[in-house]
Amino acid sequence: MPQARAPAPPSVESTEGSTSSLIDVDSPHISSVPSDFESQATQTKTQAERMEREAEDKARATSQKSSEAANEASQKASEASSKVSGEGKKFSQYASEKGEAFSRDAKEEYEKVKKSTSKGYRDGKQEAKEKGNELSRNRDNPVVIGNAIIIALVSAGLGFGAYKKYTQGELDWKLAGATAAVVGAFSVGDYYLSQ
Repeated sequence: MPQARAPAPPSVESTEGSTSSLIDVDSPHISSVPSDFESQATQTKTQAERMEREAEDKARATSQKSSEAANEASQKASEASSKVSGEGKKFSQYASEKGEAFSRDAKEEYEKVKKSTSKGYRDGKQEAKEKGNELSRNRDNPVVIGNAIIIALVSAGLGFGAYKKYTQGELDWKLAGATAAVVGAFSVGDYYLSQ
């Protein structure tokens, strides 16, 4: 179904003719004025006097307001100055006290950390020596030697096998996961057999 359009809006007929004014300028009750009358800022004497009075009133009010504002600003500035100097002294003293306390706390913390670090270093060094001595004592143990040989052979075999699978394009996550599971099972079995 076609859509209907709205009716056209009414229009005003343009009747521009030769007569542009209907005012009879020759009648006695109409007075003529100079052609630049509308562009003059002051058009009558009464209007000029009123504008002069308004300007004087505005000047007086502005002068009074500026004097009041200057007095108020001066008063507030002196109040703020005294308040700031008092607050500044308090803040300076507070900052000095806090700075000294912070410095003291930092020195104490540094000394604690220094002592615990040196103790931890000595303990770690001692533990490393003990583990080294334990390995040194077990170097003739056939289980330790057997485990070292098995680890070396299994690592070499796994590395070579993985390289071959990679060059053939057959190395994927499924194969890597299965190999890791076999190595994990072997490690658990070796651990229990070595006990």
